[in-house]
Amino acid sequence: QVQLTESGGGLVQAGGSRRLSCAASRRPERPYSIYAMGWFRQAPGKERELVAAMTRGGGQTYYADSVKGRFIISRDNNMLYLQMNGLKPEESAVYYCTADDRTVILGANWPPEYWGQGTQVTVSS
Repeated sequence: QVQLTESGGGLVQAGGSRRLSCAASRRPERPYSIYAMGWFRQAPGKERELVAAMTRGGGQTYYADSVKGRFIISRDNNMLYLQMNGLKPEESAVYYCTADDRTVILGANWPPEYWGQGTQVTVSS
């Protein structure tokens, strides 16, 4: 079982930056980090979409086309981060941290095993 806790959401002006963090705890503990972790987002009236994800050691990294060059995903064992730069008002959404201990292929259709509660990011124009 994995529990995920996000932080770092809030209000930011268009063009600004925000860094999200996610702490993962796993019971029982394992001597290795979670295989895959990522960030999804969902805006009101829109479908949930995968923003960025990566596997331990960086073997796979995925970015949605809309955020390439602006967002950076990183992790330190079971801590996950998303540095968001050049934010746009249409990127206002609830951002969810996700995790998967299965050996998965990351992509837009990746269905993670575990989800956090989400953190709201609001980008003002």
